[in-house]
Amino acid sequence: MLPFLEITINGSINMIGYALATLGPALGVAWIFASVINGTARQPEARGAMMGTAWIGFAVVEALAIIGIALAFVLQ
Repeated sequence: MLPFLEITINGSINMIGYALATLGPALGVAWIFASVINGTARQPEARGAMMGTAWIGFAVVEALAIIGIALAFVLQ
């Protein structure tokens, strides 16, 4: 085997777990803002109320992602 084709995996299995765990927040943010776009298309005058709720939902979903990365580093 050629030495420059040798593949090594370095790091922690926790990072692989976190990489998979980021799919949840990514989908959550996508669904939140897709719902706001859909709701605004149906009822444009309610955009302000929906955006406020969307930002709160976005913050909660991103907080879960931050907790996930913190746990990935703590649980080594």
